Amino acid sequence: MTNVRLALATEAASADRANEDFVGAIPNGVVVLDGAGYPPDLQTGCHHSVAWYTRTLGTSLLGALGTEDGSLTDALAQSIKAVASLHSSTCDLAHPGSPSATVVALRRTNTALEWLVLSDSVLVLDVDAAAEPIVITDERLDDVAADLRTHLTYHPSPSKAHGKERHRFQEALLQHRNKEDGYWVASTDPLAAEHALTGTVPIHSVRAAALLSDGASRLVDLCQLATRRQLMDILAADDPDELINQVRKAERTDPDGSRWPRSKAHDDATAAYWRF
Repeated sequence: MTNVRLALATEAASADRANEDFVGAIPNGVVVLDGAGYPPDLQTGCHHSVAWYTRTLGTSLLGALGTEDGSLTDALAQSIKAVASLHSSTCDLAHPGSPSATVVALRRTNTALEWLVLSDSVLVLDVDAAAEPIVITDERLDDVAADLRTHLTYHPSPSKAHGKERHRFQEALLQHRNKEDGYWVASTDPLAAEHALTGTVPIHSVRAAALLSDGASRLVDLCQLATRRQLMDILAADDPDELINQVRKAERTDPDGSRWPRSKAHDDATAAYWRF
């Protein structure tokens, strides 16, 4: 364990709103959550903010990882259930707009690195056996969104037309959330944990791992200004703060989304880098 190095960074999309991402670590694990933010006038059925949900779920999940009992799927299911119990008496948990979040989790054991990915945040593993980093992300949300985002990218951001279309897009997306033919995220139903992608890698074969919210992975996925290898090099040399700085620099060169069409000009950005 003496050579293990962990670095974390997170930044809100703007200074005037709460950061809906969460990142946290314990000696044997790390998690990144990306809360699903909605337009202010979209009904959610919940009195709590998305930021509250991601912080509460992330903290609970870290505690579950620390026990080292059961699988990561079990840990996430228990955490979703625990958070739901905290506001079931005050909020309508059956509402499709209840706060939700993507999840990426890693747990180290004596022999393996266990991983879990739910929804569209990104896990990147740099392992000895692969020439290029291994990328793990759950594409079901992107698949659903692609069919619903027909008009969203044709309206400049920010603009009134873009805001109206984003509201329509978010409402349509909610109708597919946590359904067999849709996509799965952490929200109020522990069953969602069973739909997460999971796996293990021998710990001796892992050089490094990166956990990224989609706001931090924009440099590669959206802007295509870096490869996965270059992203890992940035994290190794300059820490996650520099990755986020480069994302923000790219976003500022395209404020209206004409070069890189996107639903939000800026997004919360979070990255964790774990070197072994």
